[in-house]
Amino acid sequence: MRVIIVGCGRVGSQLARELDLAHHDVTVIDEKMEAFNRLEGDFGGTMIVGDGVDDDLLNKAGIRDADAFAAVTNGDNRNIMAAQIAQRVYHVPHVIARIYDPLREEFYRTTMKMDTLCTTTLGASIIARSILDHADAESASTSVPGESS
Repeated sequence: MRVIIVGCGRVGSQLARELDLAHHDVTVIDEKMEAFNRLEGDFGGTMIVGDGVDDDLLNKAGIRDADAFAAVTNGDNRNIMAAQIAQRVYHVPHVIARIYDPLREEFYRTTMKMDTLCTTTLGASIIARSILDHADAESASTSVPGESS
């Protein structure tokens, strides 16, 4: 599978390494050359320095043949724009955008029918579940059998 990733931060680099290890054709785009330092020396994909919404650069990255596109920079606007370009201009079959703002994420997911991931909502839910599970476990361990609450 041919995958283009815009953003080589923590998420983008981890995603690129995982897909590369699974033997997919991965191209990573980032505005800063030093961002590629996050990729280990054995990364077999392509690294392109530039703007992930630039038409010429996207063509250089092979977007016309891409099977998937992930926009995972640290900016909601850039991710939304890159994902919309991939989805609507180049008709990439699977496009996903990471969006931090829960309200924006809901709008783009429901109204614009974009595949999105809101790490803010996801992270908060996981932390809340951990806290609640711990509280339930504490409550269960301190209750005395036979007593009613």
